[in-house]
Amino acid sequence: MFPDFNRWSLPLLILVLQGLIFVILLLTRYFKKRNISDLFLGLILLLTCYAQICYTVGFMGWYNEFRTTKINYFLINIGVALAPLIYLYVKSITTSNFRFKKSYWWHFALAFAVIVYRFSIYTYDTLQPGFNDTQNGILKIELDEAYVQSIMSYIETPFMLVYLAFTFQLFYSYRKKIIQYFSNTYKLELNWILSFLVLFSLSFLYGTIQDIIGSRFMDLGYQQRWWLNLFMALVTLYVGIKGYFTDTTKLNKLDFTFTPKTIGIPEEINDFEEKAIADSDITIVKNLMETKKAYLNPELNLSDLAKMAKMSRGQLSEIINTAFKKNFNDFVNEYRVEAFKTMLRENKHKQLSLLGIAQECGFNSKATFNRVFKKLTNHSPTEYLNSQLN
Repeated sequence: MFPDFNRWSLPLLILVLQGLIFVILLLTRYFKKRNISDLFLGLILLLTCYAQICYTVGFMGWYNEFRTTKINYFLINIGVALAPLIYLYVKSITTSNFRFKKSYWWHFALAFAVIVYRFSIYTYDTLQPGFNDTQNGILKIELDEAYVQSIMSYIETPFMLVYLAFTFQLFYSYRKKIIQYFSNTYKLELNWILSFLVLFSLSFLYGTIQDIIGSRFMDLGYQQRWWLNLFMALVTLYVGIKGYFTDTTKLNKLDFTFTPKTIGIPEEINDFEEKAIADSDITIVKNLMETKKAYLNPELNLSDLAKMAKMSRGQLSEIINTAFKKNFNDFVNEYRVEAFKTMLRENKHKQLSLLGIAQECGFNSKATFNRVFKKLTNHSPTEYLNSQLN
């Protein structure tokens, strides 16, 4: 009898309901604050919850109780909409002043085509005699299940692979950009987004392997497919929690309006003028770091230092990349690491913890400090301290 709450249906039902709560929270916040990333994430969760609901009601006995249910018409391939939504979500939080363009609707052309097709065959079948007494009509059986679903399986897999590739590329491009702009990047790295993309990729791979096994080697029933649905439900809940409670609005305000490049001196400038210009610029930057100790500001970014140097961001970035042969992040953090070493030599570790000293030197997180120190010294902070004491 429906509803049957059992060990198969109950875990999925609980997770799906929690996922739907975050859908409501995200969409409510979108309508209040008009942050489009909330809309994208809300729709991502809605689609994944929709897919889980179709399986959940099956485990609850829906298909046994309602033999003539027409739900099969609406089991749409969500991947063709989910993949573009994930891409646009990542783009919306890693792009300066992101705005949804009309051209972005083309990402959903295939999804809209699938929806129109499904409603069309449903409409046709409803007009046929005896439709109310059966589960699937003539077009659903002889067209959709016989041909279209097989064709879609060949389309959906490469479609999602392409979007996953573009999304990973977009994410890593963003990670490369922030080290050119910010001295402390921990809060901007979006590690949970990377986790989400990896988990989604694993679920996609799992689902693809499961479909191949189910279509080529053996019939997989509801219970064999339950594990994938449980995994997707857990991923949905994880993404909902992280996406709702992580403030990504500040990321949309990041200004990536120029691309750092190697400095170029026009050929007509003679060697003396070239040296004078380079030396003066380098002296200004060195003075800010060594005398004024700008690196002690944990929120220091390229724009702040450029204002202090009375340069454009492009000029400063070119000087750092060319004269010092470093990106902005490494350039600033080298000064912080040297300041940390100096404080250790002054026995500050007897008064403060290592993290406390690191914060005094401009680091704003333990994770960033440990990673940067290891990168620049090949030792952990503790190992370095012990080596100095010995």
